[in-house]
Amino acid sequence: MPTAFDRMFADHRVWVRLAGLIVIFNGVFPALWILATSMKTETELTSLPISYFPIDPTLQNYVIAFQEQPLLRFLFNSFVVASLSTLLAIFVASLAAYAIARLKVPFRNLILATLVAVSTFPMITLMVPLFQTMRAFGILNTYLALILPYTVLSLPVCTLVLVSFFAGIPRDLENAAMIDGCTRLGALRKVIVPLAAPGVFTAGLLAFVNAWDEFLLALSLTSSQSMRTVSVGITLYQGEYVFPWPLISAALIVALVPITVLIVIFQERVVSGLTAGGVKG
Repeated sequence: MPTAFDRMFADHRVWVRLAGLIVIFNGVFPALWILATSMKTETELTSLPISYFPIDPTLQNYVIAFQEQPLLRFLFNSFVVASLSTLLAIFVASLAAYAIARLKVPFRNLILATLVAVSTFPMITLMVPLFQTMRAFGILNTYLALILPYTVLSLPVCTLVLVSFFAGIPRDLENAAMIDGCTRLGALRKVIVPLAAPGVFTAGLLAFVNAWDEFLLALSLTSSQSMRTVSVGITLYQGEYVFPWPLISAALIVALVPITVLIVIFQERVVSGLTAGGVKG
């Protein structure tokens, strides 16, 4: 006879809830730990026994984070680079996805397989050719040196996401628009893209987050402090013999705010986009 314990774990809902708890713990706990650390003093952080919550919370680390390094400049640089690369990636990916989903493109499956393969390339393998290319064009240590690579790196994922959405839109709507006088590009802009808005927002958010979090290219292709992005700028708080965790944690929380705001604002569109994309694909 199966016991109550056996019956409980035979129910698939138990496993689903357990997996959900693991995901939540893995995602939420590190953020809460960083938040708690950012409100501790160095003395409290290194004292024993360990205090998991700040005994005497302070916001002084946030003040020092803005004073010790140009954190606002780092945030501005990241916002400019991530925003422009996202817009450019969505524009190019929309054209590519439309061609793959609607036109009779030869070797369509090979193109999709190539996109998947390219998206798995390790970043380190691209560093030398990218650096040499940017140096040859004379755009090292500029916004363009980051915008162009980030756009290219986001294109495979954005294109794959948009292909599944464009393929699921009835052709009759597009044909009706073209009968009414729209060109093919006009139908893409006025019919296809608005109907695929959840997919566009999903692809855009993925591209923005990837550009915002990227570290290796931002470190290698920029050299002056005024051009550093926030992912690289946070490392400047570290000294040769000092690693101020409370200060770094405060800067990390500040860097997380824009991404959190975007996710909160576009949460419904992104969730519906991921769900619909998975069904249509």
